[in-house]
Amino acid sequence: MTNMFDLSGKVAIVTGGNGGIGLGIALGLAEAGAHVVVTGRNTAKNEAAVAEIAAAGGSASAKVCDIRDKEACDSLIEDTVAAHGRVDILVNNSGINYRKLPQDFSLEEWHDVIDTNLTAPFVLCQGVYPHFMRQGGGKIINIGSIASFMGSPVGVAYGPSKGGILQLTRALAVAWAKDNIQVNCILPGWIDTPLSQSAREQIPGLEDAVIGRTPAGRWGEPADFAGAAIYLASAASDFVNGAQLLIDGAYSCKA
Repeated sequence: MTNMFDLSGKVAIVTGGNGGIGLGIALGLAEAGAHVVVTGRNTAKNEAAVAEIAAAGGSASAKVCDIRDKEACDSLIEDTVAAHGRVDILVNNSGINYRKLPQDFSLEEWHDVIDTNLTAPFVLCQGVYPHFMRQGGGKIINIGSIASFMGSPVGVAYGPSKGGILQLTRALAVAWAKDNIQVNCILPGWIDTPLSQSAREQIPGLEDAVIGRTPAGRWGEPADFAGAAIYLASAASDFVNGAQLLIDGAYSCKA
């Protein structure tokens, strides 16, 4: 059974893999044997993530990439294949948010969120497709959110971007299943990351509200995503396609 989860010889790209959920996923994939290419716009954070993965016994490298730039996305994929001979796993994790009421949102902020959270993952999925076809298959893990289906007054662009990620996942799964490409979506709840830490600073009472609603009685941690990512990246999930996996401590189940 353990062989089903073995990622030895596989190469994974994790966008935003230099912190938060992305780093938790990168550590998990590396522990399972994959070489992980960590991407992000911050060189120092990228290098620190690679060092952390190496210290845990994993293999990783870093690539600075602004995923809002199609040419940068194309270079990320081509450079990965040039350096490692292949790409087997794509994790679309990078995401941003502006917590503002709808009437205060600028069009520039709208485009920034949609371009980062939805358009860039589509571009990257298109980019890995020919390599997956050449190799006989591949795995894509998109990171959505409970905001993919729950509303927030300060999520006017974030919610639609994450709802779009869920629908993108389903569309690609249906289109590419015949090519042995599995595309699935992880939906995080409230996770203790720098993004959520800023939310706690901006939204009074959020800390107690999250704990009070979450049946698990705690915030999630980046490490909570390692096992799910290994499963969705491995042969264990070869007939799992277009699925959505909630990781929220049952937050969204509670009435």
